[in-house]
Amino acid sequence: MPSKRIAIVTGGNRGIGHEIARQLAKADLFVVIGARDKVKCDSAVESLKAAGGHVAGLVLDVNDTKSVRHFVEQVERLHGAPSVLVNNAGVYPESTDAKVVDTPTSIWRETLETNLFGAVRMCREVVPYMTRLRYGRIVNISSGLGQLHKMGEGSPAYRVSKAALNALTRTLAAEVAGSGILVNSMSPGWVRTDMGGEEAPRSVEEGAETAVWLSLLPSNGPSGQFFRDRKPIPW
Repeated sequence: MPSKRIAIVTGGNRGIGHEIARQLAKADLFVVIGARDKVKCDSAVESLKAAGGHVAGLVLDVNDTKSVRHFVEQVERLHGAPSVLVNNAGVYPESTDAKVVDTPTSIWRETLETNLFGAVRMCREVVPYMTRLRYGRIVNISSGLGQLHKMGEGSPAYRVSKAALNALTRTLAAEVAGSGILVNSMSPGWVRTDMGGEEAPRSVEEGAETAVWLSLLPSNGPSGQFFRDRKPIPW
């Protein structure tokens, strides 16, 4: 087993993913970020290394099964078996006032492809390594917009994709119960990123903190739950 735990952060070249990677590296994990664009990935790695982290980056398209498989195989070959996975890569291609009847099927497909199926692909490749390690932490970056508890109108494709991601969290957590793998979802809140915009009230540091906490849970930590600011929230 490698001297440092190996963490994967998808979409780690910017925003919340970049900050999660920074905080995990600061916590003495070896972090591998994945990003579709090699130039942006390399730039992000240099930025993270400059902050003192043990970090690497590899090209990854979570929408492509072959890319996901190749990425995870490279991580294991170059750095060691991954024991932490943060499914952060996501898209929000619709307007906040979009409606179900007006949203093209192409938008639904694009959103689900990344926000749900991207996470499914990553879990499918990483969980076998975690099973062999008898240790794993999977964190799915969800959203309050995906809460059925207070589901409302607007951004229908995004809402449905995050609700589905939460269902994936519950299903996978039940499947791996007792194996040493803990699976949770978290909502970062409205964060000042390219996606969230400048008017968002929360910093990336605040948005990332709970994901990092969940990535470092002890063996008796929670699984199959939904969190914001380290507190359970309704599904």
